[in-house]
Amino acid sequence: MFFREATVNDVAQIHRIQTIARENHSSSLRDSTPEDYQELIKEHGKGWVCELEDTILGCAIVNLEDASVWALFVLPEHEGNFIGRTLHDIMTSWCFARGLPKLTLTTKPNSRAEQFCLKSGWVKTGTEPNSEVRFELGNNLEPRNYF
Repeated sequence: MFFREATVNDVAQIHRIQTIARENHSSSLRDSTPEDYQELIKEHGKGWVCELEDTILGCAIVNLEDASVWALFVLPEHEGNFIGRTLHDIMTSWCFARGLPKLTLTTKPNSRAEQFCLKSGWVKTGTEPNSEVRFELGNNLEPRNYF
């Protein structure tokens, strides 16, 4: 198992992971298409994947235009193996090492994703009109050089 930057060749597998994830189908991703992922990876953001034997087990994508986490998903059968945690840390470290002062994300309330955010140092900053919880994470983490 290894972690690397995502490419457009990964989009089909990344989109599949998002569609079968057990929870956290955020309203911003509900109608997403493979083209949305491709555009983010190529033009407006950056992504990372965890791969094992040509199968992507998890992904993280950040939208750099608004400094938001757009996706962080792991295949259900690989949850609990620190894939999500590692992808999160790679993504946030990369963003903060490049000078972003903070990141934002939204997730459904009372979800495992909400608990993950709280354990990872994210701070609740409000509730969106669609009832999702809004979080921020400031640039107070030690950057880690994964690549």
